[in-house]
Order: sequence, then C-alpha cells, then structure tokens
Amino acid sequence: MKITILTIFPEFFDRFLDNSIVKRAIAKGVVTFEIANIRDYSLDKNHRVDDHPIGGGAGLVMRLEPLVSCLRSHSNEKSHKIYLGPRGKSFTQKDAIRLSRMEDLVLVCGHYEGVDARFSSYVDEELSIGDFILTGGEIPAMAIADSVTRLLKGAISEDSTKEESFDDDLLEYDQYTYPLEFEGKRIPEILFCGNHEVVSSYRHRESVILTYEKRRDLFDRRRYSKKDYEILMSYLEGKKEEDKKEKEALEKGKKFLPKS
Repeated sequence: MKITILTIFPEFFDRFLDNSIVKRAIAKGVVTFEIANIRDYSLDKNHRVDDHPIGGGAGLVMRLEPLVSCLRSHSNEKSHKIYLGPRGKSFTQKDAIRLSRMEDLVLVCGHYEGVDARFSSYVDEELSIGDFILTGGEIPAMAIADSVTRLLKGAISEDSTKEESFDDDLLEYDQYTYPLEFEGKRIPEILFCGNHEVVSSYRHRESVILTYEKRRDLFDRRRYSKKDYEILMSYLEGKKEEDKKEKEALEKGKKFLPKS
C-alpha cells in the first residue's frame, strides 16, 4: 500500500514515520509513505496557501488552487482521496479495515478555519476522528495512517489483530500479566483453568458486559445473540442484588451518621 499525506507541515511526520510499527512496516516493504508540502503548489510569491473568507468572518481559509494542484500531482485514478475535516463521518475500526484493503490512499490535512468548500468535489470522502477541534488535520492523518498500517499483512503478527476492541462492535475483554497479585488485586482464577473453551466463553461474557457498562453507544447499535442476551440479563440480576445489599447496608448504617 502507498499512503500519501498532503500537509503544510511536512516536518510534523518525521517522528511518526521513524517509530514503532509504522517504521517496521516501511522497512518490510508493507507500506510506503509520501509526504507532500501543499505550500510547494502555492501561486503566491511567499508560498501562502490561505486567504480571508469571502463575506467576512474570523480566521483564514485554505485556498483551492494549491490544494487541487497538490492533490493532482500526488494521486491518480486508483487513489482513494480523503479530506480530514470536522464535517466528515466519524472514523471507526470498520473504516480502518475498509481502507486497509485499498492500494493507494491520499490523506489531505486541512488547517486554519478549514478549506474552500469547493474542494469537497475533488475528494472521495471526508473523515473526522471526533467531535472536537484541532489546529489541523495532521494528528487525524497520523491516527488513520497508523490504524490502517497495523492491519496490513506483515505489519504485525496476525494473532495481534484477531481479537480487538470494536471487532463486532464489542470492547475487548480485560487483559492481565504477572504478577498474579498486586496490592490485593488478583488475576481472575478462571484464566488459569487450562480449558480454552471456558476461557473463551468467560472473555466473551466480559466483552459484552464491558461494552454495556463503558460504551453504551456501541452496545445499542449491535445485534446480540440469545447467548449475549442471557449474559446481560444474568449480569443485571446480579447488579440488582448488589444494589439491594448496598442499600440495606446504608439503611443499617444510618444510626451511625451524624445528625444534620
């Protein structure tokens, strides 16, 4: 795969390309990166790529000409072109998987107050990494490039990507390593039973419960099996018992509370 990033801050990516999984993937020939400087395509003698918004308003807007010229110089008919901006669809693991199957990705980093609205007709899609404001698209570009790269065959061990958070809209189960006990906190005994089927069933139960507790948005959009439904009902019944015991404990302890 080839990933091209269009930016006005190419030096931003120096450390990103020289670290961890991305660096190893490049060394193995799994992926190649090209970082293109949008300023090189500016028509302005000072290489400016921005201007004041038509109609007035705060900030500056990236001009259309350098963006389009840079995009055309670093893409072809096979390229999948993505603009990174706040109006885009929220990027998910499903998008990472989808993009990892492509041969040529071009990520365009916006900046300032955004880009000339007409630029949207020159890209295939717009993506966002969340409902918050950043100074530019460089951090989203790194996030997307990293999540896609790690899915490419040969980038990391295939076992590392078999069971992960967001697969099937579930969070991954809790993971542990040694020591067996630390400050009174023990690793669940069931993980030492030696029965892979039992461990797998336990981990699936934990994934369902974790998703329900921590990411209700994921939980609500997932289609659950009868087994998953039974897991959740059992868990909620247990919670009712815990809540009941806690309430009883509070009731018993009232006499020890200072009077208001």
